[in-house]
Amino acid sequence: MEGKVWGYSSNEDNDDVDEVYLQNASDDEEDLHSTSSSLPKLQFRNVKSKCRWNEEMGMAEVIEKNGKMWVSTGIVRSGKIYTSIEETLYLMELGALHLVDNEDRSISLIEMYKKVAGGKYGCCWELFEAYRHLKSLGYIIGRHDVAWSLKSIRSSQKPVAVEGAEESNQQVDTSSKVELSISKLFGELKINDLKPDFDIYLPDSRFRKSSPGDPNFLLYLSRGHLPSRAEIEVLEKQCEGIPLKVCLVTEGRVSFFSFDKVELPILP
Repeated sequence: MEGKVWGYSSNEDNDDVDEVYLQNASDDEEDLHSTSSSLPKLQFRNVKSKCRWNEEMGMAEVIEKNGKMWVSTGIVRSGKIYTSIEETLYLMELGALHLVDNEDRSISLIEMYKKVAGGKYGCCWELFEAYRHLKSLGYIIGRHDVAWSLKSIRSSQKPVAVEGAEESNQQVDTSSKVELSISKLFGELKINDLKPDFDIYLPDSRFRKSSPGDPNFLLYLSRGHLPSRAEIEVLEKQCEGIPLKVCLVTEGRVSFFSFDKVELPILP
């Protein structure tokens, strides 16, 4: 099995790459995308979106929505948008989001950095760096096996882990049950599980959460070293024909790999 370097380091000069990947993104999202440097550029905005962090869920609920980025950010449940911890922190870094707690106290970037560094809510610092790097290039990114909306489940033939069998059948719309189901879902995510981490879509202004279609590829974050051949085979079986790419983050350097099957010639 042969590995290929597919992507680019987060600290390389990728201006040409950024231009290619961003050309189909919406105008508002183009404003939000950072350059290819290791940290996005903080942009001061007169109008920001506002979210309320829910510690039990490990997500933020959007309470004031501004901008077109919400077309491809956050999951929809019962008419509300919830953002994962990596989505929340990324938008905060860009200056596009004001985050508060249940008492309307502002939550700082430092506080969110500590939450991510703690490895909770199915996220860790390396996973966030991979998310940030791809998002800055314009990709649309969602947690693997987490449906964008309940409508997307009904429009898909593939089983998707969302709220659990009981709720997906009854489609209960009460806020408390929605929060409980999302909390259970993200609480069950294990960072070290041998499964894809993200569904990745190319930039597309026509993207809709209600009918996202199949991702262009799935991303698996390898922790500390590239996966073995046996591990790659296990991962590929879960991809159901969708291309798999492996991400490795080393000292802030984000690299991506894809693998092809290679048959060695029989020696005489």
